[in-house]
Amino acid sequence: MSPLMNRRQWLSAAAAAGLPSLAFALVETDRRLVVVILRGAMDGLSAAPPWGDPDYERARAGLALPRPGAPGGALDLDGAFGLNPALAGLHRRYGAGELAVFHAIASPYRDRSHFDGQNLLETGAAQPYGLPDGWLNRALAGLPAGAATGRASLGIALAPAMPLLLRGSSPVTSWSPSVLPGPSADFLARLRRLYEHTDSALAMALSGATDAAKTAEGMGAASGGDPFPGLMTAAARFLAAPDGPAVAVVESTGWDTHANQAGPYGVLHRNLLALDAGIDALASGLGETWRRTAVLIVTEFGRTVAMNGTAGSDHGTASAAFLVGGAVAGGRVLADWPGLKPAGLYAGRDLKPTTDLRTVLKATLSDHLAIAPGYLDGAVFPDSAGVRALTGLFRAA
Repeated sequence: MSPLMNRRQWLSAAAAAGLPSLAFALVETDRRLVVVILRGAMDGLSAAPPWGDPDYERARAGLALPRPGAPGGALDLDGAFGLNPALAGLHRRYGAGELAVFHAIASPYRDRSHFDGQNLLETGAAQPYGLPDGWLNRALAGLPAGAATGRASLGIALAPAMPLLLRGSSPVTSWSPSVLPGPSADFLARLRRLYEHTDSALAMALSGATDAAKTAEGMGAASGGDPFPGLMTAAARFLAAPDGPAVAVVESTGWDTHANQAGPYGVLHRNLLALDAGIDALASGLGETWRRTAVLIVTEFGRTVAMNGTAGSDHGTASAAFLVGGAVAGGRVLADWPGLKPAGLYAGRDLKPTTDLRTVLKATLSDHLAIAPGYLDGAVFPDSAGVRALTGLFRAA
């Protein structure tokens, strides 16, 4: 079978992925999930180049990576797809069976506004601004009985403000490094007593923030460079705690590569290096917990196939997504590949979306976190009953 599969071959392979050694509906609740949002629209054709497509070099003139084995070339995955050389750590994890790559994938969004695209990515609605809260927060309410026992918060955001993805009625908290001195114990005690007598919601929020500060004690703001690896180190500390949250959300910004995208000194290369280092930092910090962890790496949409006039790429449609972790049955690229011929591009300019991102999100929530499929269809991703979760993406507990 050619690694660049057509639709019929891909659907057959996806169905066959449910091997007996893989999990369909896990009952274990002591699993961890990290969702990484790459804000700005990652160029999936550069992160995971389809170097085996005969139209790749022509279509991506100026942005195409050299073939595997050449200086600065793509890191081969399966003879047709590769990884950007800045993702050497992810490439090793692919070889270890811990990374699954999804290509030509997108949310239901088909326009090119960052604001609207990120809103839909985080709410799980079929249209932007269709829901007021995040799909991950709603999913937490569907965790198996007992999953919340002993946990003050089910989820944590490593961000200065709570991302929409994690906003909602389920108990969550946030933490962000600060260069400012912390409040005194006396001040916190007074504030706690005030809130306990006047506002239960504020009292709960203060309690969660205080617990988070204790867990992250000694972790200050990064003095320089990309903060993402440090945030992933902090996420590991929270998730590895016995009574820690079940899920974490970490953001990475600056993926809007309109100019000077290519090359070892371009912004995309730096972002990919930081992403790769962040995954390594998370795995190292989690230790034994890594084998029960999955990391979803997603972005709001992709970028144009052709290079623009400023050596970058503009807002597009389909991109790539990654699922990595000790709990992942990886070592595979899943792509119903549409090809890069001009006639096959979306709107004549973009990689055509052939896989709904929700097929991966649903699989992660059901097979990894043991959330009932019916709850996902009704409450987490409303009006999505026709979107079926992929199977066989996770190892048996």
